Amino acid sequence: MRAELRVALMVALQYRASFLAEALMALGWLVWTLAPLLVVFGQREQVAGWGWNEALLVMGFFLTLQGILSAVVDPNLRAVVEQVRDGSFDFVLLKPIDAQLLVSVHRLQPTELPHALAGLGVVAWAAARLEAPPGPLLWAEGALLLLVATVILHAVWTVVVATSFWFVRVDNLSALVHSLLDAGRWPLPFYRGAVRALLTFVLPIGLMTTWPALALRGLLEPGQLALACALGLGFALGARLVWRWALRHYTSASS
Repeated sequence: MRAELRVALMVALQYRASFLAEALMALGWLVWTLAPLLVVFGQREQVAGWGWNEALLVMGFFLTLQGILSAVVDPNLRAVVEQVRDGSFDFVLLKPIDAQLLVSVHRLQPTELPHALAGLGVVAWAAARLEAPPGPLLWAEGALLLLVATVILHAVWTVVVATSFWFVRVDNLSALVHSLLDAGRWPLPFYRGAVRALLTFVLPIGLMTTWPALALRGLLEPGQLALACALGLGFALGARLVWRWALRHYTSASS
């Protein structure tokens, strides 16, 4: 993993002006993403029991996950689709390392990491403005839930990419998951009915962005923390099983 990260940084720094420009664009992207939140809370002080600072925590975790998705998860797993299509995935299977691990770290986009750092900055700023700023224990809970959210995000993307062994192109499915993940920018109580059930029980986006915010506010129960860890483990194991099943059905395009 260290070697892959080193190569990714070397590639990204081939054009240093471009690297700096893309890093600065993260600031503009941050302002654009926060704009809807500014509009909503410019009209009222609270929505569904959530104030500006509390909702900003959710937005910060959403920005962080989007940065991780763009920098680590998406470029790596999107490359698998190309490799399956042109037959070069054979060389991945021939290497003396677990294929799922290799395809998860072999193509990174360091220029997208400032988006994740900007999200963490928003989280820190919003948490400091709460009436009761979180202590070390609450920060540890928030960090653990962010890790669980990253595991779930990677697992979902792994399942999406695994379908490329049959359908070759998964652009539409990828776009659908991207659209669903976009709902994570708002606290889960903002949603009602079937939409809230979908974001809670089918694709737990509420767990990925709202629960870390609740943890920093001291409103997450110990049982919910254990449930989140169990769900993260379940998604990881499920993605592993789907990946191994897909590999058994892989037929080289080069043969």
